[in-house]
Amino acid sequence: MKCSDDIICLKGIGEKTAQLFYRIGIHTVKDLLEFYPRDYQTFEPPISMKDAKDGEIVTLNLTLPNSFRWKKVKNLSIGTGEGSDGENLVSIIYFNTPYLKKQLVAGNSYLFRGRIKCQNGKYHMDQPKLFTWDEYREKMGVLQPCYSLTAGLTNRTVIKAVEQAFNGYEEKDYLPEYIRDTYQLLPLYQAKWKIHFPRDWEEMMKARKRLVFDEFFLFLIGIRHKKEQNEELDTDYPMLETAEPERLIEKLPYRLTRAQTRVWKEIKADLTSGKCMNRLVQGDVGSGKTILAFLSLLLTVTNGYQGALMAPTEILASQHYDQLVEMTKKYHLPFQPVLLTGSLGATARREIYHRIESGEANVIIGTHALIQEKVTYQKLGMVITDEQHRFGVRQREALNGKGGRTHVLVMSATPIPRTLAIILYGDLHLSVVDELPADRIPIKNCVVGTSYRKKAYEFITQQVDMGRQVYIICPMVEAGEEGTEGLENVVEYGEKLKGILPSKIHVEILHGKMKPAEKKRIMEAFAAGDIHVLVSTTVIEVGINVPNATVMMVENAERFGLAQLHQLRGRIGRGKEQSYCIFINGSEKEKSMERLKILNQSNDGFYIAEKDLSLRGPGDLFGIRQSGILEFRIADIYQDAEILKKVSIAVDELLLKDKDLRKEEHALLKQYLIENTGNFVDFRTI
Repeated sequence: MKCSDDIICLKGIGEKTAQLFYRIGIHTVKDLLEFYPRDYQTFEPPISMKDAKDGEIVTLNLTLPNSFRWKKVKNLSIGTGEGSDGENLVSIIYFNTPYLKKQLVAGNSYLFRGRIKCQNGKYHMDQPKLFTWDEYREKMGVLQPCYSLTAGLTNRTVIKAVEQAFNGYEEKDYLPEYIRDTYQLLPLYQAKWKIHFPRDWEEMMKARKRLVFDEFFLFLIGIRHKKEQNEELDTDYPMLETAEPERLIEKLPYRLTRAQTRVWKEIKADLTSGKCMNRLVQGDVGSGKTILAFLSLLLTVTNGYQGALMAPTEILASQHYDQLVEMTKKYHLPFQPVLLTGSLGATARREIYHRIESGEANVIIGTHALIQEKVTYQKLGMVITDEQHRFGVRQREALNGKGGRTHVLVMSATPIPRTLAIILYGDLHLSVVDELPADRIPIKNCVVGTSYRKKAYEFITQQVDMGRQVYIICPMVEAGEEGTEGLENVVEYGEKLKGILPSKIHVEILHGKMKPAEKKRIMEAFAAGDIHVLVSTTVIEVGINVPNATVMMVENAERFGLAQLHQLRGRIGRGKEQSYCIFINGSEKEKSMERLKILNQSNDGFYIAEKDLSLRGPGDLFGIRQSGILEFRIADIYQDAEILKKVSIAVDELLLKDKDLRKEEHALLKQYLIENTGNFVDFRTI
């Protein structure tokens, strides 16, 4: 079996099942083997109620004294009942599971697995998993992999497919043996098998260490080569300093902060040096990176070149475009901007292509549409990517490549500690906007338990009555995935909330599994003020700017990294009104509360990122990874910071020893790079 084989070649996967795998990005055997579990479950023997601790996931053997009661509330089917262990009663509730009506029979005993909660001396479970003894015995004593699924695809189907993919599969280990020995790494095949099917946590951590090491290693070896290529590269678009940017700074209704002024000088020095600029500007949400991008575009345009600004979402691209158009009119700037997105009609798109190619449009703002083959630039002097970690590396390279030796400015609000940023962005010069404008009102934060929800809903209602809007963040899209018992999900939470909040409050849901057009419609409706409360996953983390949103409530906040929670919090506090962030801690563990309280102490993303780094040990796994920073499949730069630092040393030593990978011991590595990575450099040339 080859890595490149389509998964439909696996036994038991027909056209219908293959389509489900395709939907989650799994097309080949290689994709499947690298579709790592997002979590693991351990199935311990069932316990009695007297040993159950509030907030823990447990398995209880309960008998149903009476039949379950089922009713319809709006679009929601709700089943309620009680289970008894002979001494204590547990209230059980199910949402949208009508198929359980026939299974749950009064007088019978069942194994219920879920998060047990205790309020006022009464126990209850929401949406527990139901097992027979035979089903449960199969799972006991073994780590069970849990995968991110889509509707129609079960965990068992994925497990069977992965087991089969390993049959007859071979992969040569491209990492030199001396590196594996130095860093005590498992062989590659072993690591891949054991990440899916570990016997225990220790075995899983060893497998994970090898796979994380590889991800960082392949990433950094590309970065180092790219840096060498870029060093002292003469630009095709030399610039002279012009008066317009400084005139605009004088006219602005606010003064640039000291940090903005410092970074602008660094950008200006790069652009007028005669060399290609490759600069990363890091700055917290609201620190004023956008005006620096506009000043850079102004210097580019007044030198007779075009500038492109690529944003990760259509709504964010539209917001940048509207802001630039407004400034162009207000300050009589020489911009001729166009907005190019995937949702444009064919006629409008052709018109914009013509304006770009002729040079009539000198600022092009858009999404991935900017890099389509049909887009031809006349003189693309500068490329700006906003929230650049959201783009595939090849996509960024494709945009840069449309201009030849062009200037590159990368902007990011992702708070990465400086020590790690220097490693990760080794091909870029680093600038940090580490100061917020004086007129920003600090967000008020609180970390509370689940018992605070009732008060939170009352506060949300008050804020909506005052004309404000609210985000509520849940960690899951929908219920049903193994290992997520007790976690709030967007689909059910949204329905539940409609029954709790007054009917005049318009509640909508948003998540990544929706079609792009539907997501866009909801985000635009929220931005327009037509939706009062938006229940969402982290899909809103980038690309939605609603100054009227003053409240964010994050459910199961303990399941997120601190840096990601800070990113989410950046969606509020954008207007003139006081904003509030409520972090609901669903865990009873002291460490969980200790972590979250850091968000109470500071609104500074870089301070929070450093604290996140110091608190998260190498074996400290949380249920939900940081959001795709730099698109690593399994690695997490916060959790795996120590591995990242070791990999940086290993790559430097390797390239010092054999820069062009010509030695026999590096032959397999070179071959792998040629066949599998085109992200940073064409390894066929070395």
